[in-house]
Amino acid sequence: MPFTTEQLAYAGNAAINYFLKNDPIDQININRPLLKLLMKDKKPYAGGLQYVVEQLRYSNDSNFQSYFGDTQVNYNRKRTLQQAKYTWGAFHDGFGLNEDELAQNGIIMTDDKSSTPSDAEKVQLTNLLQENSETLKLGFQENFDYMLHRDGSQAATDIPGLDALVSTTPTVSLVVGGLDQSIYTWWQNTAITGISTATAGNLSQQMEVAWRDCSRYGNTSPDTILCGEEFLDAYRTDAKSTINRTIFVKESMKGGVTMDTSVGDGTKTGLYFKNKEIEWDPVMSVLDALDAPAIPWSKRCYFLTTKFLKLRPIQGHWMISRTPPRVYDRYVHYWALTAKAALTTGKRNAQAVLSIA
Repeated sequence: MPFTTEQLAYAGNAAINYFLKNDPIDQININRPLLKLLMKDKKPYAGGLQYVVEQLRYSNDSNFQSYFGDTQVNYNRKRTLQQAKYTWGAFHDGFGLNEDELAQNGIIMTDDKSSTPSDAEKVQLTNLLQENSETLKLGFQENFDYMLHRDGSQAATDIPGLDALVSTTPTVSLVVGGLDQSIYTWWQNTAITGISTATAGNLSQQMEVAWRDCSRYGNTSPDTILCGEEFLDAYRTDAKSTINRTIFVKESMKGGVTMDTSVGDGTKTGLYFKNKEIEWDPVMSVLDALDAPAIPWSKRCYFLTTKFLKLRPIQGHWMISRTPPRVYDRYVHYWALTAKAALTTGKRNAQAVLSIA
């Protein structure tokens, strides 16, 4: 017996939810370290009109005075807060199957509400929906990750990502979170670009400068270092030229020893700066091919203080499985994923970006 529209919609929704639950988007695909980082520490937002708001302390507005005896002292009304307002965005990915495609896969549709599909039809539908549901999740993840890297200028409905919040040009007149970064100097991240690697030690020295800048305010230091492959190779060369390194020796399965001249696993590089492992972000090279930016992503390195960098999904609107009804004039059945979120920072001066020449 064939499937009804309701049975098909339920099966598709169940398949999507299975992949979201059992292969969660915030755990898979180690080759997307930025997405994995932001998903792991995402902080839901209750929603409110157009913006996700971060409260910023930009001054102590002190009225400190020295005095003696009956010297008159003054009092003031403190003005210490500003707000950064980030527009949240809505995101969609979906797929459709028309009844001819279903028929070609041995799946017949009917309007008979009492119909019960055969076991063979259930197997065919499961196989078809498995591939579509898994690639729906992976496709959503892929393109959402691109957007979280970019500056948000690619489409009017995109949200600003890392390239805007940790800008390579933090002193130019540009509004980030509702504040002009050229006016509010405390609202500027550190950017050191065009670093020459011709002299051994120069790259490490510039990284030291950027690290101090990030650590200067707020009694905290970056906890994550992400970089592109060209920067990674340059740092490895610089480290070998300037640092006494340890050679790792491990026992082999045959009882001997193996000399390993390179360490790390996957995107974990085994290279450290300030005791933080530098992680390679392969998405950066993909973005170079897609966007050809003035400063290539593969030459960049980001010092991120994730305490002040958050993915903010809107409560009740995160990774929702959708089954829109079939429209009256098309025999197509639809499934989708939707989400609403913003990427925010409450402390830009705790973040840095570097790039080699």
